[in-house]
Order: sequence, then C-alpha cells, then structure tokens
Amino acid sequence: MWRATRRLAAAAAAAATPLSSSVAGGGKAAPFHLSSRAGSCFCQWSRRAPRWISPASLAGPKVNGAREINSTIMPEINTDELDEQQVRLLAEMCILIDENDNRIGSDTKKNCHLNENIDKGLLHRAFSVFLFNTENKLLLQQRSDAKITFPDCFTNTCCSHPLSTPLELEENNALGIRRAAQRRLKAELGIPLDQVTPEEIFYLTRIHYKAQSNGTWGEHEIDYILFVQKNVTLDPDHNEIKSYCYVTQEELRELLEKASRNEIKITPWFRLIAETFLFKWWDNLNNLKRYVDHDKIHRM
Repeated sequence: MWRATRRLAAAAAAAATPLSSSVAGGGKAAPFHLSSRAGSCFCQWSRRAPRWISPASLAGPKVNGAREINSTIMPEINTDELDEQQVRLLAEMCILIDENDNRIGSDTKKNCHLNENIDKGLLHRAFSVFLFNTENKLLLQQRSDAKITFPDCFTNTCCSHPLSTPLELEENNALGIRRAAQRRLKAELGIPLDQVTPEEIFYLTRIHYKAQSNGTWGEHEIDYILFVQKNVTLDPDHNEIKSYCYVTQEELRELLEKASRNEIKITPWFRLIAETFLFKWWDNLNNLKRYVDHDKIHRM
C-alpha cells in the first residue's frame, strides 16, 4: 500500500484515468492508477554486435590482451534542446567492453549512447537493479521526461552504468558493479547509502541487448542483473524519475499488457527481462542462488 501523501485526494480523481499523469502547478505530476481496481496502487510524484575497433589515434595500452580504447572526443551533436543536468552527465566515462564483457577501455556516456557509434559495435557495461520490499512487491520507476534515452518509460528500479574509476572497475564478484548500483540508488531514488550496501546486492547474471531510443540515441549494453530485497526510504530526484510504485506480479502483468497496446511505454531491456526471466526469479526470491549464472551472457 502507498504511504499517505498530501496528494492522496488528487489520487482518487486521477484513478479514473488508468496509467495517465497530469502536470499540476509547480511541475508536480498527479498520482496515476496502475490497475483497473480502484485504490490498488498509486504511483506518486517524486522529488550482438562485432567488437568495435577504434581508430589508432584513440588506442592506449593493452587491457586483457587487447588494445585499450580511451576517448573523450565527443561528436558534434546539438544538445540545446536537452535538459542541462542530463547533458552534464554525458561527460561521465563508461567502461567499454567486447562482446564477452572483457574490458577494452573507456569512453563518454555521450559517445556510448550515440547510434552512429552503436552501429559500429560500441558496447559498454551496465546494470539493472530489481528491488523488492518485504511484501515481495517490486519497485518500479517511470523515467523522467528529461532523460535523453527512453524518457517517460516505465522500467525496473534502477538502470545505469558503472564508471571507469578504480572503485567501479573492480571485477571480483562484480564488486565494482554493485558499488555503482549503490551509488545510483542514492542518486536516483534517494536511498541512503547505509540502507543498501554492496554486500546486500545480489548479482544473478548478464544480458546483452541493443535498442534505439530515437534516431540519435540508443543503448548497447551488457547488463548485470542485480536483486535486492529490503524495505528502504525513498526520496527520488525529479530530474531522474517522474513517478514510482511498488507492484505485485499481477499489477506488473497488467502494466505489460498496457504496453503491448501502446497505452504506455516500457524500456526495451525491462520488457526483455520481464518476458524472459523476471517472474521465475520473482517466484524464488528466497532461493535465487539456483538461478545464478555468472558464466553465460544471455544474448537478447
């Protein structure tokens, strides 16, 4: 059940329009209904590609026996119409990998998400967090309208990438990935760092997928699937997240049905995971170890 809010009254009115949101004064979105059953769940407003071979001018020392790629050269793309905060994040350095998840260098978030580079095989490391509360409900978010890739789309709890820094490059037991997940849970959802530690984040497996957001931007990632089960405090950043909600399996199936009718938008990686693996994992939250597969990369 949702925590009571000052906008609970508005939620009742919003429930008449399933899965819609309206913008009120001050830029706040009214709650919207996730289910055909009145009052069941409201989302409230909240603050296979070839290995890419780089030009010789970008080549650095060898990593894992391959020539490392390090680039900060960003193509001229007009970002005037994009959100300033999200544009600043395009300078973050992502971890470049080959199709077997071997690190081969680093490049900017901007370069990693341009379709012109993705079409050449540029591939980076990423993660997707699925956080459940103690009632076995899954925390979903709706990406903000400010997001450069897949704005306004519903997705799993948190999706991002580790940075090319010593702490997040640590590959032993995916420690760097789990550190990055902790960082982004705080940045996006406001979850205090001490509420979800890297040790509490369970690494299941990896998927490899590619998807276009529009003609300019897209995703090409090897995505680490991470599970957490814990009750947490939420204070989301409105620049990252438009709304959020805990859902049951039935409510998620309804959401997926609405997406299949183009009534709402869902991120492609979340759709792939939900349609392939998620419900099986969800049924076994107390026995996830049986599904651990750190050797295989699932090509989606």
